[in-house]
Amino acid sequence: AHVTLDTALQLAAPQDDEALRVDDALKALATVEPRLARVVELRFFAGLDIEQTAEALEISPATVKRDWTFARAFLQREMDDRDG
Repeated sequence: AHVTLDTALQLAAPQDDEALRVDDALKALATVEPRLARVVELRFFAGLDIEQTAEALEISPATVKRDWTFARAFLQREMDDRDG
């Protein structure tokens, strides 16, 4: 299918907006809990599993699990607050 640049930019806009919202929420998390933000970066963006993340941050896998759970909830709340 033929796609013009204008069409491609329109299609990309919602994804870009979502990426900006995630970035803003992650920055907010980093100001409150820097380690939790690092866990998100390693798990979500770098694709590390719990054990790899624990090793990289020199913390226990149980701590990574707790941090990951809390960080996801924080990010969701931040993004929801920005929506409404």
